[in-house]
Amino acid sequence: MKPRFTMVLSLAAGMAVGVVATQALRAQSKPPAYVIAEIEVANQEGYVKEYLQPAEKAILAGGGKYLARGSKTASIKGEPPKRIVLQSFESLEAAQAAYASPAFQDAFKIGEKYAKFRVYAVEAAPPK
Repeated sequence: MKPRFTMVLSLAAGMAVGVVATQALRAQSKPPAYVIAEIEVANQEGYVKEYLQPAEKAILAGGGKYLARGSKTASIKGEPPKRIVLQSFESLEAAQAAYASPAFQDAFKIGEKYAKFRVYAVEAAPPK
């Protein structure tokens, strides 16, 4: 019976180590972040022709993924923005880096000629 007891004890210890290691890895990973841009376009033609492509290229190069852009919106409370863009990033730091990149900053200088922007990022809530 002793070998059986040793095997069961070893299995239980291995499972406990695995649970602790999994929890430690989850605690170390950063939550994803979402960037929300509220955009009021004054010159649609210039915005589309000059700004959209370089801005999209810079965001994708920075690891961003588009979840919604220019889609239909519905006001829940208050005035809805004219145009919404929603992106996801691996982390808040990745979002900030993508928007601080020289490529995006160059595109943004062009975009400011054609639209007003309000852009902000938020970390995802921790899973429950």
